[in-house]
Amino acid sequence: MARIYCAGTLASGATLLLPPAAARHVQVLRLQPGSALTLFNGQGGEFDAVVTHMGRSDVQVQIGAHHSAEREAARPVHLAVGIPANERMDWLVEKATELGAASLQPLLTERSVLRLSGERADKRLAHWQAIAVAACEQCGRNRVPLVHPLRSLAQWLATPPAGPQRWLLSLQPNAQAAGPLLAQAAGPLLAQAHTGNLPLILLSGPEGGLSPAEEAAALASGFAPVTLGPRVLRAETAPLALLALATLAL
Repeated sequence: MARIYCAGTLASGATLLLPPAAARHVQVLRLQPGSALTLFNGQGGEFDAVVTHMGRSDVQVQIGAHHSAEREAARPVHLAVGIPANERMDWLVEKATELGAASLQPLLTERSVLRLSGERADKRLAHWQAIAVAACEQCGRNRVPLVHPLRSLAQWLATPPAGPQRWLLSLQPNAQAAGPLLAQAAGPLLAQAHTGNLPLILLSGPEGGLSPAEEAAALASGFAPVTLGPRVLRAETAPLALLALATLAL
């Protein structure tokens, strides 16, 4: 059954004209009056709905029962990444959403190839947020992760993100293996994680990684260096691998 994100208030029993983006989605899917679909607004849960009218540019639905379905990761994981080049950030946002990232923070770093500012940055941010919405429609999540406005790493570290655990993907010799650290959550940490009170902040650099000065600044801000092993993964692969370990292990 089609799942459609519909921003705004949804209420059982109401008749609703879908907003333009949602209406276009329904039309692309070639749904017809009488077709069933699922609506969600990102505030939790989802609604049954039935198409009652298909116009040339407008779609009307009748909203049915609400279901308090939640498909979020047991542990909130917030991902901060140096923007990779080309279209790799699009892919990263999509897969991070599917894997359960609670939010994403795109970062400009010393070695970032892609440089964005002003209107270009605003358009790219809206594009990434739309990718996150589409990924939620596909994977079944009812809460859309926020893609934060683009910031430099220095700006982001100046107001350290809240969270008892802050990890930096690093190739430093003293970096701890992420797998065993996460396995420790099987003890008392697991119970805390399932209450949603144990957020994890993951920081990863762009192609070439963070500079030595940037790594030092992150460590000074409370980030602990972790590693995924001896292989050097691509800038878009490494954070997703760690995110999968963190969200699927519990």
